[in-house]
Amino acid sequence: MAWYDEAVFYHIYPLGLTGAPAENPYGEPVHRLNTLIPWINHIKEIGCNAIYIGPLFESVGHGYETTDYKKLDSRLGTNEDLTNFVAECHKKGIRVILDGVFNHTGRDFFAFKDLKEKRENSPYKDWYCQVNFSGNNEYNDGFSYENWGGYNLLVKLNQNNPAVRDYICDVIRFWVSEYDIDGIRLDAADVLDFNYMQALRQVANTVKPDFWLMGEVIHGDYSRWVNEGTLHSVTNYQLHKALYSGHNDHNYFEIAHTVKRLYEMGGNRPDGLKLYNFVDNHDVERIYTKLNNKAHFAPVHILMYTLPGVPSIYYGSEFGIEGKKEKFSDASLRPALNLEDYKDAGETNSCTKIVSALGKARQATPALSYGDYKELQLTNRQYAFSRTYQGQTVVVAVNNDDNESYMKLPVGGAAEYVGILSGKTVPVSGGHIDVAIPANYGEIWVPVTADAPKTEPVAYDEREIPTNAKVEEEIPTAAPASAEVPEEAVTEEAPAADLEKFVADSFDPMVASEEEILVLAKAVSGKGYDTMTVSELQACVLAKMVNNGYVDSQMRKSVAENVYHDSLVNWVNSFN
Repeated sequence: MAWYDEAVFYHIYPLGLTGAPAENPYGEPVHRLNTLIPWINHIKEIGCNAIYIGPLFESVGHGYETTDYKKLDSRLGTNEDLTNFVAECHKKGIRVILDGVFNHTGRDFFAFKDLKEKRENSPYKDWYCQVNFSGNNEYNDGFSYENWGGYNLLVKLNQNNPAVRDYICDVIRFWVSEYDIDGIRLDAADVLDFNYMQALRQVANTVKPDFWLMGEVIHGDYSRWVNEGTLHSVTNYQLHKALYSGHNDHNYFEIAHTVKRLYEMGGNRPDGLKLYNFVDNHDVERIYTKLNNKAHFAPVHILMYTLPGVPSIYYGSEFGIEGKKEKFSDASLRPALNLEDYKDAGETNSCTKIVSALGKARQATPALSYGDYKELQLTNRQYAFSRTYQGQTVVVAVNNDDNESYMKLPVGGAAEYVGILSGKTVPVSGGHIDVAIPANYGEIWVPVTADAPKTEPVAYDEREIPTNAKVEEEIPTAAPASAEVPEEAVTEEAPAADLEKFVADSFDPMVASEEEILVLAKAVSGKGYDTMTVSELQACVLAKMVNNGYVDSQMRKSVAENVYHDSLVNWVNSFN
């Protein structure tokens, strides 16, 4: 067992939370990181025992165009400030992991500056991918190179270059010796070379006991990344999508199906895949904004804290703040907050109360970290499951309906169970408990024993249901959605005569025109996603991208490389 097996994370985007300027003036350090010291107590109070914070190092703007891996961003302070911040976290029993942006650098990184100056004579010319001295770019460098995400501001590192690997491995050693960190979240891990990640894992295994590597992965078979030789965990975007859409659609089948598939992916063992669970982060809209019915905030979080995996709260979401993703900016997802404005949230804010209760319950209930998962009951609007560990069975049930629901649930051998959130006890009769689940809520039942978790009840009648709650019409069945491509998305000029031939031909995401993509997506729009072929799903994903804007070669490459049917189903469903 390692510390991360029982971790409850708090995710901080520091440049946003501290109100740092959007562009780095490269001036004297401003000690904004020190303003986060008071947050450590708050993080502890809401039941978190680990922090994921980043990006932190010197960069041009948003933090992912790194200028210097060994220097805290001057907008945040000095290296001593970061060392002190980690030390203060450790005093409170809170582990710290940082963002490792090891796929690309910024243009002000020393190796790229040398490349611009010396061109073919630079010893760093092989540090980057596809450097072409016969090309050019919008910066008029007199050469071109492979970038990340279509942005030449982000220069893609050559991960197959031993010198690059040695340098990044040295960065990890430096971070541990300088700041005493406990792990790293690898940015864009789903495009990192596997040999490169294996080298990073070898370093992780030597720098510190239980040093944790977690990767940012969107789609695919997560077990490709999570194993003894590569990463300890990856971001669970599949569950993220299921949690909010399963509530918005009143469709717990989607959530339960996702959990079952992920559990099977890990060999049907609770320690098979310890995925990093979340409902929002610095790249996606706030959960409070996404939910059609704001009262679903409670059952969403009950599931996130009790299903297999490692739960994480994104800063501010424990207060129920809003944040809508904009087309050309993520600023609204990464706001500056003053903790003083929320000093009474633990007593007055219903969102904070439920998050705090769940954090403490998670830490006090080993079965929620280590227990086997078993589905007990499932309907569109009610979902119950158990987590069993060392003979103790914990039962969780949620209800997304506007009315109270009653369930008869099998439990372990105790004579009585108690609800962690309500504090109410229920007798065991015939190996079952008969329980009432309040509307838009849930409960965690544990056996009544001497060591049962003692948490402050969050009684249902004490919760303040948000006044802006909105209930959407029920989706009556759990059938998979159809591939809906808007009529206006298909150009009128699409040649109907060529449609049958094109659908029959082999579809190549890398070379298909946008018109061909939309034609194929339209042709299969009557099918359910689960019944489509991989090529048809790839076309539907690309059609959604086309409708959202320009589709570049990197996006096409990501689609082309994803040949996993279930992953593509989740991907196409993830588009709003």
